[in-house]
Amino acid sequence: MRSTLTKIKTRYVETDQMGIIHHSNYLIYMEQARLDWLDALGFSYGRMEENNVLLPVYQIDIKYKNPIKFGEEITVKTTLKNVPTTRVEFEYEIVNQQGKICATADLTLVFTNGSNFRPTKPLPDFLLACEKLFD
Repeated sequence: MRSTLTKIKTRYVETDQMGIIHHSNYLIYMEQARLDWLDALGFSYGRMEENNVLLPVYQIDIKYKNPIKFGEEITVKTTLKNVPTTRVEFEYEIVNQQGKICATADLTLVFTNGSNFRPTKPLPDFLLACEKLFD
């Protein structure tokens, strides 16, 4: 389960004046898909935060290919790229109902100590679950 699929129905509030989904909403879609990925793995941000681990975004690279329109259902594919270290890297593919790729992205998060905001290692059981995905 290195990859999960999340279906999202776009809303009017997410559009610009042209009826196209505003580019900033793609980040929200990817975050929702990442939460679904974590759930499928058996983890949550809440669980990490309870263990004093935060996951701020370090880097994101999005390529916009085709517009998403109001009312479309999109599918966000979230894939863990490799075994996490102090960083965890995901790649995304957002596809519309017609199967057209609307965007692709690479995202890096950094495991961070919630007390001093310094990089830290992932929770051992999270790391073990991720390692099993690559066996």
